[in-house]
Amino acid sequence: MDKWGREMSGYAIIQSTRPQTLAYALTDSQAGQLAWIVEKFKEWTDPAAELPDDAVDRDLILTDVSMYWLTGTTGSAARIYYEGARTWGQARPKSPVPTGVAVFPNDTTIRPLAERDHNVVHWSEFSRGGHFAALEATDLLTGDIREFFRQVR
Repeated sequence: MDKWGREMSGYAIIQSTRPQTLAYALTDSQAGQLAWIVEKFKEWTDPAAELPDDAVDRDLILTDVSMYWLTGTTGSAARIYYEGARTWGQARPKSPVPTGVAVFPNDTTIRPLAERDHNVVHWSEFSRGGHFAALEATDLLTGDIREFFRQVR
């Protein structure tokens, strides 16, 4: 968490304080949009992968970036950080909703924090995949979602 705070939280800080400025910049530059998103793929995909496209097919990465570019939704995607920052660090009532958590390599989920705020009834940790589990380890994520929902039906 210390490393994340020092070296990897810049995206969250700018999105939580200046989402509209970022949106104008990324909407104006295809290269900027690509760099912004691919950097996250580089940092957050499975650490066993040397390059982002070793973890996620290059066409899927380009499709992901294109969706932001073609729809002009960088600003709305960043704005959730701006809205959420108002309550960062504040105590919240614990959610009674049954919650499942799937932790993949490079994710910074800490179980005591998750359990403090949520009714965690299902917890899984995986040795492959990364933050973009739906693109990296579809089989593991799909199986885990099915297992979670079997418990709460």
